[in-house]
Amino acid sequence: MNNQTARNSSFWLIILAIFFGNFMAILSTTTINVAFPVFMKDFHAEIGTVQWMITGYLLATGVIAPVVGYFGDKWSYKYLYVFALSGFTLFSGLSMIAWSIHSLVIFRILQGVFGGLIIPTTMTMIYQFIEKEKQAFAMSLWSLSSMLAPALGPTLGGWLTGYFGWKSLFMINLPIGIVAIAVALKCLPFQRNAGETKSFDLPGFVTVILSSAFIILAFNKGNSWGWASYKTLALLIIGAIALIYFVRRELSLKEPLLNLQVFRQNRFTYSLIINCIITVALYSGTFLIPVFLQDIQQSTPLTTALVLLPSSIAMAVMSPVVGKLYSRIGPFWLILGGILLLVASTWELSHITVAATHVQLAWLMALRNVGIALAFMPVTNAGMSSVPKQITGHASSVTNWVRQATGALSIAVFSSLLASRALTHQKELSGGASAAGALIKAQGMTMGVQDVFLIATVIGIVAIPLTFLLRTGTAKPQAAVLNVAAVKREANS
Repeated sequence: MNNQTARNSSFWLIILAIFFGNFMAILSTTTINVAFPVFMKDFHAEIGTVQWMITGYLLATGVIAPVVGYFGDKWSYKYLYVFALSGFTLFSGLSMIAWSIHSLVIFRILQGVFGGLIIPTTMTMIYQFIEKEKQAFAMSLWSLSSMLAPALGPTLGGWLTGYFGWKSLFMINLPIGIVAIAVALKCLPFQRNAGETKSFDLPGFVTVILSSAFIILAFNKGNSWGWASYKTLALLIIGAIALIYFVRRELSLKEPLLNLQVFRQNRFTYSLIINCIITVALYSGTFLIPVFLQDIQQSTPLTTALVLLPSSIAMAVMSPVVGKLYSRIGPFWLILGGILLLVASTWELSHITVAATHVQLAWLMALRNVGIALAFMPVTNAGMSSVPKQITGHASSVTNWVRQATGALSIAVFSSLLASRALTHQKELSGGASAAGALIKAQGMTMGVQDVFLIATVIGIVAIPLTFLLRTGTAKPQAAVLNVAAVKREANS
Protein backbone atom coordinates (compact mmCIF):
# COMPACT_ATOMS: atom_id res chain seq x y z
CA MET A 1 0.00 0.00 0.00
CA ASN A 2 2.84 2.36 0.87
CA ASN A 3 4.58 1.62 -2.44
CA GLN A 4 1.34 2.29 -4.34
CA THR A 5 0.86 5.58 -2.50
CA ALA A 6 4.43 6.58 -3.28
CA ARG A 7 3.98 5.76 -6.96
CA ASN A 8 0.75 7.79 -7.09
CA SER A 9 2.46 10.71 -5.38
CA SER A 10 5.38 10.52 -7.81
CA PHE A 11 2.98 10.40 -10.76
CA TRP A 12 1.16 13.58 -9.75
CA LEU A 13 4.36 15.45 -8.95
CA ILE A 14 5.78 14.64 -12.40
CA ILE A 15 2.50 15.66 -14.07
CA LEU A 16 2.47 18.91 -12.08
CA ALA A 17 6.00 19.75 -13.21
CA ILE A 18 5.21 18.92 -16.84
CA PHE A 19 1.82 20.66 -16.92
CA PHE A 20 3.10 24.06 -15.79
CA GLY A 21 5.76 24.43 -18.47
CA ASN A 22 3.83 22.91 -21.36
CA PHE A 23 0.78 25.06 -20.66
CA MET A 24 2.88 28.22 -20.49
CA ALA A 25 4.75 27.53 -23.74
CA ILE A 26 1.63 26.72 -25.77
CA LEU A 27 -0.50 29.45 -24.16
CA SER A 28 1.86 32.05 -25.60
CA THR A 29 0.99 30.84 -29.10
CA THR A 30 -2.56 32.21 -29.06
CA THR A 31 -2.83 34.89 -26.35
CA ILE A 32 -1.32 37.27 -28.92
CA ASN A 33 -4.04 36.77 -31.56
CA VAL A 34 -6.72 39.02 -30.13
CA ALA A 35 -4.20 41.80 -29.39
CA PHE A 36 -3.17 42.31 -33.03
CA PRO A 37 -5.09 45.60 -33.37
CA VAL A 38 -3.46 46.88 -30.17
CA PHE A 39 0.06 46.07 -31.39
CA MET A 40 -0.66 47.69 -34.75
CA LYS A 41 -1.91 50.84 -33.04
CA ASP A 42 0.76 51.15 -30.32
CA PHE A 43 3.71 50.44 -32.63
CA HIS A 44 2.20 51.92 -35.82
CA ALA A 45 2.90 48.58 -37.52
CA GLU A 46 1.39 46.75 -40.47
CA ILE A 47 -0.51 43.48 -40.02
CA GLY A 48 2.17 41.59 -41.97
CA THR A 49 4.84 42.65 -39.45
CA VAL A 50 2.69 41.97 -36.39
CA GLN A 51 1.75 38.55 -37.77
CA TRP A 52 5.38 37.51 -37.32
CA MET A 53 4.77 37.53 -33.57
CA ILE A 54 2.80 34.32 -34.19
CA THR A 55 4.44 32.96 -37.33
CA GLY A 56 7.96 33.63 -36.02
CA TYR A 57 7.13 32.03 -32.68
CA LEU A 58 5.69 28.92 -34.31
CA LEU A 59 8.59 28.77 -36.75
CA ALA A 60 11.10 28.94 -33.90
CA THR A 61 9.32 26.22 -31.90
CA GLY A 62 9.29 24.04 -34.99
CA VAL A 63 12.89 24.39 -36.14
CA ILE A 64 14.41 23.85 -32.68
CA ALA A 65 12.41 20.68 -31.95
CA PRO A 66 14.81 18.31 -33.79
CA VAL A 67 17.61 18.89 -31.24
CA VAL A 68 15.54 17.76 -28.24
CA GLY A 69 16.42 14.08 -28.65
CA TYR A 70 20.14 14.88 -28.85
CA PHE A 71 20.33 17.25 -25.87
CA GLY A 72 17.88 15.16 -23.81
CA ASP A 73 20.18 12.16 -24.18
CA LYS A 74 23.25 14.30 -23.49
CA TRP A 75 22.10 16.42 -20.52
CA SER A 76 19.02 14.49 -19.27
CA TYR A 77 15.49 15.63 -20.00
CA LYS A 78 15.15 17.14 -16.53
CA TYR A 79 17.97 19.64 -16.99
CA LEU A 80 17.03 20.33 -20.62
CA TYR A 81 13.55 21.19 -19.37
CA VAL A 82 14.85 23.52 -16.65
CA PHE A 83 17.15 25.23 -19.19
CA ALA A 84 14.23 25.73 -21.58
CA LEU A 85 11.95 27.10 -18.85
CA SER A 86 14.64 29.57 -17.78
CA GLY A 87 15.16 30.90 -21.30
CA PHE A 88 11.43 31.16 -21.96
CA THR A 89 10.87 33.12 -18.75
CA LEU A 90 13.82 35.44 -19.51
CA PHE A 91 12.58 36.40 -22.99
CA SER A 92 9.04 36.84 -21.69
CA GLY A 93 10.43 39.51 -19.41
CA LEU A 94 12.40 41.13 -22.24
CA SER A 95 9.29 41.20 -24.44
CA MET A 96 7.62 43.41 -21.83
CA ILE A 97 10.26 46.11 -22.31
CA ALA A 98 10.40 45.94 -26.13
CA TRP A 99 10.95 49.41 -27.62
CA SER A 100 9.74 48.69 -31.16
CA ILE A 101 7.71 46.12 -33.05
CA HIS A 102 10.92 44.68 -34.52
CA SER A 103 12.54 44.19 -31.10
CA LEU A 104 9.31 42.61 -29.86
CA VAL A 105 9.25 40.20 -32.82
CA ILE A 106 12.90 39.24 -32.14
CA PHE A 107 12.20 38.58 -28.45
CA ARG A 108 9.12 36.55 -29.43
CA ILE A 109 11.15 34.41 -31.82
CA LEU A 110 13.79 33.77 -29.14
CA GLN A 111 11.00 32.98 -26.70
CA GLY A 112 9.74 30.50 -29.28
CA VAL A 113 13.15 28.81 -29.44
CA PHE A 114 12.92 27.89 -25.76
CA GLY A 115 9.20 27.12 -26.07
CA GLY A 116 10.12 24.70 -28.84
CA LEU A 117 12.40 22.87 -26.40
CA ILE A 118 9.72 22.73 -23.71
CA ILE A 119 6.91 21.11 -25.71
CA PRO A 120 8.64 17.93 -26.98
CA THR A 121 10.62 17.59 -23.75
CA THR A 122 7.46 17.41 -21.66
CA MET A 123 5.96 14.79 -23.99
CA THR A 124 9.12 12.70 -23.87
CA MET A 125 9.25 12.79 -20.07
CA ILE A 126 5.84 11.11 -19.90
CA TYR A 127 7.21 8.08 -21.76
CA GLN A 128 10.54 8.19 -19.90
CA PHE A 129 9.37 8.74 -16.30
CA ILE A 130 5.82 7.31 -16.05
CA GLU A 131 4.77 3.65 -15.92
CA LYS A 132 3.30 2.31 -19.17
CA GLU A 133 -0.13 1.53 -17.73
CA LYS A 134 -0.50 5.18 -16.66
CA GLN A 135 0.87 6.77 -19.82
CA ALA A 136 -2.51 7.13 -21.56
CA PHE A 137 -3.99 9.01 -18.59
CA ALA A 138 -0.81 11.08 -18.30
CA MET A 139 -1.06 11.95 -21.99
CA SER A 140 -4.66 13.06 -21.47
CA LEU A 141 -3.44 15.54 -18.87
CA TRP A 142 -0.57 16.61 -21.15
CA SER A 143 -3.05 17.07 -24.00
CA LEU A 144 -5.24 19.08 -21.62
CA SER A 145 -2.41 21.59 -21.30
CA SER A 146 -1.60 21.33 -25.02
CA MET A 147 -5.17 21.86 -26.21
CA LEU A 148 -6.56 23.98 -23.38
CA ALA A 149 -3.76 26.54 -23.76
CA PRO A 150 -4.51 27.51 -27.39
CA ALA A 151 -8.25 27.29 -26.71
CA LEU A 152 -8.00 29.47 -23.58
CA GLY A 153 -5.39 31.76 -25.14
CA PRO A 154 -7.76 34.10 -27.02
CA THR A 155 -10.06 34.31 -23.99
CA LEU A 156 -7.27 35.10 -21.56
CA GLY A 157 -5.48 37.33 -24.07
CA GLY A 158 -8.61 39.38 -24.71
CA TRP A 159 -9.29 39.82 -21.00
CA LEU A 160 -5.68 40.78 -20.16
CA THR A 161 -5.35 43.15 -23.12
CA GLY A 162 -8.70 44.81 -22.41
CA TYR A 163 -7.90 45.53 -18.76
CA PHE A 164 -4.12 45.61 -18.39
CA GLY A 165 -2.63 46.25 -21.84
CA TRP A 166 -0.46 44.07 -24.07
CA LYS A 167 2.48 43.87 -21.64
CA SER A 168 0.37 41.70 -19.35
CA LEU A 169 0.42 38.97 -22.05
CA PHE A 170 4.11 38.48 -21.27
CA MET A 171 4.03 39.37 -17.58
CA ILE A 172 1.79 36.38 -16.85
CA ASN A 173 4.62 34.04 -17.89
CA LEU A 174 6.99 35.29 -15.18
CA PRO A 175 5.31 33.79 -12.08
CA ILE A 176 4.29 30.65 -14.01
CA GLY A 177 7.86 30.20 -15.28
CA ILE A 178 9.45 30.65 -11.87
CA VAL A 179 7.05 28.18 -10.24
CA ALA A 180 7.58 25.70 -13.08
CA ILE A 181 11.38 25.84 -12.65
CA ALA A 182 11.12 25.26 -8.89
CA VAL A 183 8.68 22.36 -9.28
CA ALA A 184 10.78 20.75 -12.04
CA LEU A 185 13.98 20.89 -9.96
CA LYS A 186 12.19 19.42 -6.96
CA CYS A 187 9.91 16.80 -8.51
CA LEU A 188 11.43 15.44 -11.71
CA PRO A 189 13.79 12.43 -11.52
CA PHE A 190 17.25 12.61 -13.06
CA GLN A 191 17.75 10.06 -15.82
CA ARG A 192 20.32 10.07 -18.59
CA ASN A 193 21.06 7.48 -21.23
CA ALA A 194 24.33 5.77 -20.51
CA GLY A 195 26.90 5.38 -23.27
CA GLU A 196 29.40 7.35 -25.26
CA THR A 197 28.84 11.02 -25.99
CA LYS A 198 27.22 11.62 -29.35
CA SER A 199 28.61 14.14 -31.81
CA PHE A 200 26.39 17.06 -32.74
CA ASP A 201 25.22 17.01 -36.37
CA LEU A 202 25.79 20.69 -37.22
CA PRO A 203 25.13 20.37 -41.00
CA GLY A 204 21.85 18.61 -40.24
CA PHE A 205 20.84 21.26 -37.73
CA VAL A 206 21.61 24.10 -40.16
CA THR A 207 19.71 22.49 -43.03
CA VAL A 208 16.62 21.69 -40.96
CA ILE A 209 16.47 25.32 -39.80
CA LEU A 210 16.94 26.67 -43.32
CA SER A 211 14.40 24.30 -44.89
CA SER A 212 11.71 25.06 -42.30
CA ALA A 213 12.36 28.81 -42.35
CA PHE A 214 12.43 29.16 -46.15
CA ILE A 215 9.30 27.10 -46.78
CA ILE A 216 7.25 28.85 -44.11
CA LEU A 217 8.50 32.29 -45.21
CA ALA A 218 7.49 31.50 -48.79
CA PHE A 219 3.96 30.61 -47.69
CA ASN A 220 3.81 33.65 -45.43
CA LYS A 221 4.85 36.12 -48.16
CA GLY A 222 3.42 34.30 -51.17
CA ASN A 223 0.23 36.35 -51.27
CA SER A 224 2.01 39.73 -51.18
CA TRP A 225 4.95 38.74 -53.40
CA GLY A 226 2.87 36.65 -55.79
CA TRP A 227 2.89 32.85 -55.80
CA ALA A 228 4.69 32.76 -59.14
CA SER A 229 7.26 35.44 -58.24
CA TYR A 230 10.93 34.54 -58.30
CA LYS A 231 11.32 35.24 -54.56
CA THR A 232 8.51 32.88 -53.56
CA LEU A 233 9.62 30.13 -55.94
CA ALA A 234 13.29 30.53 -54.92
CA LEU A 235 12.43 30.11 -51.22
CA LEU A 236 10.27 27.06 -51.91
CA ILE A 237 12.90 25.40 -54.11
CA ILE A 238 15.82 26.11 -51.74
CA GLY A 239 13.72 25.00 -48.76
CA ALA A 240 12.71 21.77 -50.48
CA ILE A 241 16.31 20.98 -51.49
CA ALA A 242 17.53 21.64 -47.93
CA LEU A 243 14.78 19.43 -46.51
CA ILE A 244 15.61 16.57 -48.89
CA TYR A 245 19.31 16.87 -47.99
CA PHE A 246 18.47 16.85 -44.28
CA VAL A 247 16.29 13.73 -44.56
CA ARG A 248 18.88 11.84 -46.63
CA ARG A 249 21.67 12.84 -44.27
CA GLU A 250 19.81 11.82 -41.09
CA LEU A 251 18.92 8.43 -42.59
CA SER A 252 22.56 7.77 -43.45
CA LEU A 253 24.17 8.73 -40.12
CA LYS A 254 24.89 6.26 -37.35
CA GLU A 255 24.03 8.89 -34.72
CA PRO A 256 21.62 11.33 -36.39
CA LEU A 257 20.45 14.59 -34.92
CA LEU A 258 16.90 13.39 -35.50
CA ASN A 259 16.24 9.65 -35.75
CA LEU A 260 13.83 9.43 -38.69
CA GLN A 261 13.62 5.66 -38.32
CA VAL A 262 10.51 6.35 -36.23
CA PHE A 263 8.63 6.66 -39.53
CA ARG A 264 9.17 2.94 -40.13
CA GLN A 265 6.39 2.46 -37.61
CA ASN A 266 3.23 2.80 -39.72
CA ARG A 267 1.13 3.50 -36.66
CA PHE A 268 3.36 6.44 -35.74
CA THR A 269 3.28 7.83 -39.28
CA TYR A 270 -0.51 7.63 -39.60
CA SER A 271 -0.97 9.21 -36.18
CA LEU A 272 1.34 12.09 -37.09
CA ILE A 273 -0.59 12.86 -40.29
CA ILE A 274 -3.88 12.89 -38.37
CA ASN A 275 -2.20 15.02 -35.70
CA CYS A 276 -1.28 17.60 -38.34
CA ILE A 277 -4.86 17.68 -39.65
CA ILE A 278 -6.14 18.29 -36.11
CA THR A 279 -3.56 21.07 -35.74
CA VAL A 280 -4.77 22.72 -38.96
CA ALA A 281 -8.36 22.54 -37.71
CA LEU A 282 -7.39 23.99 -34.33
CA TYR A 283 -5.53 26.98 -35.76
CA SER A 284 -8.20 27.67 -38.39
CA GLY A 285 -10.64 28.36 -35.56
CA THR A 286 -8.30 30.27 -33.25
CA PHE A 287 -7.16 32.45 -36.18
CA LEU A 288 -10.42 33.05 -38.08
CA ILE A 289 -12.97 33.53 -35.29
CA PRO A 290 -11.13 36.45 -33.59
CA VAL A 291 -10.71 38.06 -37.04
CA PHE A 292 -14.42 37.56 -37.77
CA LEU A 293 -15.55 38.95 -34.41
CA GLN A 294 -13.24 41.97 -34.29
CA ASP A 295 -12.70 42.96 -37.93
CA ILE A 296 -16.16 42.13 -39.28
CA GLN A 297 -18.53 42.40 -36.31
CA GLN A 298 -16.41 45.08 -34.58
CA SER A 299 -16.42 43.23 -31.25
CA THR A 300 -13.98 44.13 -28.49
CA PRO A 301 -11.15 41.80 -27.41
CA LEU A 302 -13.06 41.14 -24.17
CA THR A 303 -16.22 40.16 -26.07
CA THR A 304 -14.13 37.87 -28.25
CA ALA A 305 -12.71 36.29 -25.11
CA LEU A 306 -16.17 35.64 -23.69
CA VAL A 307 -17.40 34.08 -26.95
CA LEU A 308 -14.47 31.65 -26.92
CA LEU A 309 -14.72 30.84 -23.21
CA PRO A 310 -17.30 27.98 -23.53
CA SER A 311 -15.02 26.17 -25.98
CA SER A 312 -12.15 26.39 -23.48
CA ILE A 313 -14.35 24.97 -20.72
CA ALA A 314 -15.55 22.16 -23.00
CA MET A 315 -11.97 21.14 -23.73
CA ALA A 316 -10.96 21.31 -20.06
CA VAL A 317 -13.84 19.02 -19.08
CA MET A 318 -13.34 16.51 -21.90
CA SER A 319 -9.57 15.93 -21.78
CA PRO A 320 -9.43 13.95 -18.48
CA VAL A 321 -12.59 12.06 -19.51
CA VAL A 322 -10.90 10.98 -22.73
CA GLY A 323 -7.94 9.70 -20.72
CA LYS A 324 -10.25 7.37 -18.78
CA LEU A 325 -12.16 6.26 -21.91
CA TYR A 326 -8.93 5.45 -23.74
CA SER A 327 -8.09 2.56 -21.41
CA ARG A 328 -11.59 1.11 -21.88
CA ILE A 329 -12.34 1.41 -25.60
CA GLY A 330 -8.95 2.19 -27.16
CA PRO A 331 -8.04 5.00 -29.55
CA PHE A 332 -10.01 4.20 -32.72
CA TRP A 333 -13.56 5.16 -31.76
CA LEU A 334 -12.39 8.24 -29.86
CA ILE A 335 -10.35 9.49 -32.83
CA LEU A 336 -13.09 8.74 -35.36
CA GLY A 337 -15.79 10.36 -33.23
CA GLY A 338 -13.63 13.41 -32.61
CA ILE A 339 -12.80 13.93 -36.28
CA LEU A 340 -16.44 13.52 -37.37
CA LEU A 341 -17.47 16.11 -34.79
CA LEU A 342 -14.65 18.40 -35.92
CA VAL A 343 -15.63 18.10 -39.59
CA ALA A 344 -19.32 18.72 -38.89
CA SER A 345 -18.71 21.84 -36.78
CA THR A 346 -16.16 23.26 -39.24
CA TRP A 347 -18.68 22.69 -42.08
CA GLU A 348 -21.26 24.68 -40.13
CA LEU A 349 -18.74 27.50 -39.59
CA SER A 350 -18.22 27.65 -43.35
CA HIS A 351 -21.82 28.95 -43.57
CA ILE A 352 -21.64 31.76 -41.00
CA THR A 353 -22.94 35.17 -42.06
CA VAL A 354 -22.30 38.74 -40.94
CA ALA A 355 -25.38 38.42 -38.72
CA ALA A 356 -24.12 35.30 -36.91
CA THR A 357 -24.88 35.54 -33.19
CA HIS A 358 -22.28 35.16 -30.49
CA VAL A 359 -24.23 32.23 -29.03
CA GLN A 360 -24.08 30.43 -32.39
CA LEU A 361 -20.33 30.98 -32.68
CA ALA A 362 -19.71 29.94 -29.07
CA TRP A 363 -21.71 26.72 -29.55
CA LEU A 364 -19.92 25.75 -32.77
CA MET A 365 -16.47 26.46 -31.31
CA ALA A 366 -17.34 24.40 -28.22
CA LEU A 367 -18.41 21.53 -30.47
CA ARG A 368 -15.11 21.77 -32.38
CA ASN A 369 -13.10 21.68 -29.18
CA VAL A 370 -14.95 18.60 -27.94
CA GLY A 371 -13.98 16.90 -31.21
CA ILE A 372 -10.36 18.02 -30.85
CA ALA A 373 -10.27 16.77 -27.24
CA LEU A 374 -11.66 13.39 -28.29
CA ALA A 375 -9.07 12.92 -31.03
CA PHE A 376 -5.86 14.66 -29.96
CA MET A 377 -4.66 12.59 -27.01
CA PRO A 378 -5.64 9.18 -28.45
CA VAL A 379 -3.94 9.84 -31.79
CA THR A 380 -0.77 11.15 -30.09
CA ASN A 381 -0.55 8.27 -27.61
CA ALA A 382 -1.34 5.67 -30.28
CA GLY A 383 1.69 6.86 -32.25
CA MET A 384 4.09 7.43 -29.37
CA SER A 385 3.31 4.13 -27.65
CA SER A 386 4.37 2.24 -30.78
CA VAL A 387 7.92 3.66 -30.54
CA PRO A 388 10.65 2.03 -28.37
CA LYS A 389 11.35 3.87 -25.12
CA GLN A 390 14.99 4.61 -26.03
CA ILE A 391 13.98 6.73 -29.03
CA THR A 392 10.84 8.37 -27.64
CA GLY A 393 12.79 11.62 -27.43
CA HIS A 394 13.34 11.53 -31.19
CA ALA A 395 9.70 10.55 -31.84
CA SER A 396 8.55 13.46 -29.69
CA SER A 397 10.95 15.79 -31.54
CA VAL A 398 9.59 14.65 -34.91
CA THR A 399 5.99 15.00 -33.74
CA ASN A 400 6.42 18.53 -32.43
CA TRP A 401 8.66 19.63 -35.32
CA VAL A 402 6.03 18.61 -37.85
CA ARG A 403 3.09 19.87 -35.77
CA GLN A 404 4.61 23.29 -35.11
CA ALA A 405 5.64 23.68 -38.74
CA THR A 406 2.09 22.72 -39.70
CA GLY A 407 0.71 25.34 -37.32
CA ALA A 408 2.94 28.06 -38.73
CA LEU A 409 2.14 27.03 -42.31
CA SER A 410 -1.59 26.89 -41.62
CA ILE A 411 -1.66 30.43 -40.21
CA ALA A 412 0.42 31.72 -43.14
CA VAL A 413 -1.77 29.95 -45.69
CA PHE A 414 -5.04 30.89 -43.98
CA SER A 415 -4.07 34.56 -43.74
CA SER A 416 -3.05 34.62 -47.42
CA LEU A 417 -6.21 32.81 -48.50
CA LEU A 418 -8.41 35.05 -46.37
CA ALA A 419 -6.87 38.21 -47.84
CA SER A 420 -7.08 37.02 -51.45
CA ARG A 421 -10.56 35.51 -51.21
CA ALA A 422 -11.95 38.53 -49.34
CA LEU A 423 -10.57 40.88 -52.02
CA THR A 424 -12.02 38.71 -54.79
CA HIS A 425 -15.47 38.68 -53.18
CA GLN A 426 -15.36 42.44 -52.55
CA LYS A 427 -14.66 43.08 -56.24
CA GLU A 428 -17.49 40.75 -57.23
CA LEU A 429 -19.93 42.47 -54.87
CA SER A 430 -18.90 45.97 -55.98
CA GLY A 431 -19.05 45.12 -59.68
CA GLY A 432 -15.29 45.28 -60.12
CA ALA A 433 -14.81 48.70 -58.53
CA SER A 434 -11.48 49.23 -56.80
CA ALA A 435 -13.08 50.97 -53.80
CA ALA A 436 -15.76 49.29 -51.70
CA GLY A 437 -18.03 50.49 -48.92
CA ALA A 438 -17.92 49.24 -45.35
CA LEU A 439 -20.85 46.85 -45.85
CA ILE A 440 -19.33 45.30 -48.99
CA LYS A 441 -15.97 44.94 -47.24
CA ALA A 442 -17.64 43.16 -44.30
CA GLN A 443 -19.58 40.86 -46.61
CA GLY A 444 -16.48 40.13 -48.71
CA MET A 445 -14.42 39.34 -45.60
CA THR A 446 -17.19 37.08 -44.29
CA MET A 447 -17.29 35.17 -47.56
CA GLY A 448 -13.49 34.84 -47.35
CA VAL A 449 -13.84 33.35 -43.84
CA GLN A 450 -16.43 30.92 -45.23
CA ASP A 451 -14.03 29.83 -47.97
CA VAL A 452 -11.18 29.16 -45.55
CA PHE A 453 -13.43 27.17 -43.19
CA LEU A 454 -14.62 25.15 -46.20
CA ILE A 455 -11.01 24.29 -47.06
CA ALA A 456 -10.42 23.30 -43.41
CA THR A 457 -13.49 21.03 -43.66
CA VAL A 458 -12.07 19.24 -46.69
CA ILE A 459 -8.72 18.79 -44.91
CA GLY A 460 -10.57 17.29 -41.93
CA ILE A 461 -12.38 14.79 -44.17
CA VAL A 462 -8.98 13.46 -45.32
CA ALA A 463 -8.34 12.26 -41.75
CA ILE A 464 -11.33 9.89 -41.74
CA PRO A 465 -9.85 7.10 -43.94
CA LEU A 466 -6.48 7.56 -42.21
CA THR A 467 -8.18 6.76 -38.92
CA PHE A 468 -9.10 3.30 -40.27
CA LEU A 469 -5.46 2.79 -41.31
CA LEU A 470 -4.42 3.66 -37.77
CA ARG A 471 -6.77 0.96 -36.50
CA THR A 472 -4.88 -1.72 -38.45
CA GLY A 473 -1.41 -0.45 -37.54
CA THR A 474 0.69 -2.37 -35.09
CA ALA A 475 1.27 -0.95 -31.64
CA LYS A 476 4.31 -3.11 -30.99
CA PRO A 477 7.61 -1.23 -30.97
CA GLN A 478 9.87 -4.22 -31.57
CA ALA A 479 10.00 -3.60 -35.31
CA ALA A 480 11.37 -0.13 -34.73
CA VAL A 481 14.06 -1.53 -32.42
CA LEU A 482 15.12 -3.98 -35.11
CA ASN A 483 15.23 -1.22 -37.69
CA VAL A 484 17.41 0.96 -35.48
CA ALA A 485 19.73 -1.97 -34.90
CA ALA A 486 19.85 -2.65 -38.64
CA VAL A 487 20.77 0.94 -39.36
CA LYS A 488 23.61 0.74 -36.86
CA ARG A 489 24.91 -2.47 -38.40
CA GLU A 490 24.82 -0.91 -41.87
CA ALA A 491 26.64 2.17 -40.62
CA ASN A 492 29.37 0.06 -39.03
CA SER A 493 29.85 -2.11 -42.11
